[in-house]
Amino acid sequence: MIDIVEILVHWHAGRSRNEIAASLGVDRKTIRKYLAPAEAAGLTPGGPGLSETEWAARVRGWFPELADTRLRQVTWPAIGAHHEFITGQLRAGVRMSTIHQRLVDEHGLAVSVASLRRYIRANVAEEARRAEVTVRALTPTEAGEQAQVDYGRLGMWTDPVSGRRRTVWAFVMVLAFSRHMFVRPVLTMDSHAWTVAHVEAFGFFGGAPGRLVPDNLRTGVDRSDLYDPKLNRAYAELAAHYGVLIDPARAFKPRDKPHVERQMPYVRDSFWRGRDFASLPEMRAAALTWCIEVAGARACRPLDGAAPLAVFTAAEREALRPLPPAPFVAARWSTAKVGPDIHARVDGVLYSLPWRYLGQTVHARQTAAMVQFFVDGQLVKTHPRKDRGKQTDLNDYPPEKIAFHLRTPTWCRTQAEKIGPACVELIAALLADNALYRLRAAQGVIGLAERHDPGRLEAACVKAITVGDPSYRTVKGILAAGTERAPAPPSSGDGGAAAFLHGPQALFADVIPLAVPPTATGTDPATTTGPDPAEEAS
Repeated sequence: MIDIVEILVHWHAGRSRNEIAASLGVDRKTIRKYLAPAEAAGLTPGGPGLSETEWAARVRGWFPELADTRLRQVTWPAIGAHHEFITGQLRAGVRMSTIHQRLVDEHGLAVSVASLRRYIRANVAEEARRAEVTVRALTPTEAGEQAQVDYGRLGMWTDPVSGRRRTVWAFVMVLAFSRHMFVRPVLTMDSHAWTVAHVEAFGFFGGAPGRLVPDNLRTGVDRSDLYDPKLNRAYAELAAHYGVLIDPARAFKPRDKPHVERQMPYVRDSFWRGRDFASLPEMRAAALTWCIEVAGARACRPLDGAAPLAVFTAAEREALRPLPPAPFVAARWSTAKVGPDIHARVDGVLYSLPWRYLGQTVHARQTAAMVQFFVDGQLVKTHPRKDRGKQTDLNDYPPEKIAFHLRTPTWCRTQAEKIGPACVELIAALLADNALYRLRAAQGVIGLAERHDPGRLEAACVKAITVGDPSYRTVKGILAAGTERAPAPPSSGDGGAAAFLHGPQALFADVIPLAVPPTATGTDPATTTGPDPAEEAS
């Protein structure tokens, strides 16, 4: 009605339809429609003036559907058929959007939610719509009670050292009572950066608030839920250390933390834009200075023009919880799976776990000094942290799988004593020169006791020593041939040479000596070089 009255006032003042259309942004056909009843009533431009009230009265008579919206709702009869259902739903506290959804899904009503809202405003008693009214907490926040936390994007930054373009984010914590804020620029938004930023913020304020209201970022909250949010382990450790309550805001509900949401554009404009920084440490130092000298000194309208830093110093600093005497150790939590080699990978390094956890997914807590592994909340393994490579505890393997690595020279000598003195002598001979070089041979000799009777092994050691070859291969061959009880063959004097070298005794065994006659000066045929007299006589 207001728009039609304005059209009539312009027309009665003598303006053309083209001028009215250009001035009010209304189509000429629409203007012609609403001017027709006035022209039919004999009104002409430039006639006796009428007030807006008089024009409104005439419009009600010419266009009654505009005065009473119930007359122009063609869908209202269909909605009215469900009047009792709508009223009952409103009294039960159901929202209009939900009522519309139920009417469409359960009753087949084909109307828009806007039409339903207009129908309810015009036809349902106010008492039935009281349940739709929501009241937020109007009690002002007490000093030291609450801090609101969020990340905000500052912009792009070119690292002068590497030349790379990096996205810079701002971690912002605002105390709800004094509006005093802490800002820390970061390049990564992982869980470790999140907890470190909290530690720096508590140090900046000199204490911790009673309650933190963060966003539902995965850096702090693993699962968002209004009544039972699941915090990640690093954030939960932080809350336990400082004794604060973490109350995450609802997902996609920025009004749950309005104090920090409203400061993001201010931080981006006042601190970041138009400034250059040579490094990240310089950027963070500048942010702390800005928090005190600029943001802390500004006139804050919710504080009736007072400066946040002044309110913080006067009323909130002493209300914060004191910091614990021991510093908080920021840890990185991750999950890893124990592989077939009973090692789990954490930050590129392999760490062994007890073999019983083979194939399981474990939680790893990594600090600057150590790496801890948890299964179902129980600590099962701790390793000193390494930057690269592999960290293995042999005790994590099953005994039978790692037995070879645990059989030291001392172990070999001890086991030889259980077999017999010959075995002790043979093992001592193997380990005499280079214990580590001959360790595998000594372990092999001891290992023969697992497949053969210790008595046979002792006899084989005796025979190997007798033949002058105290080695693993000789002992194994004797046992395989079963000759450990047979007497040792006599020595051929060849020192163990190859078969084609017969030695001095067999050198001329097949040679027949020639008969030699005695000489004139002697009768010994062995020393005679002339012919035999008997042969000559014959």
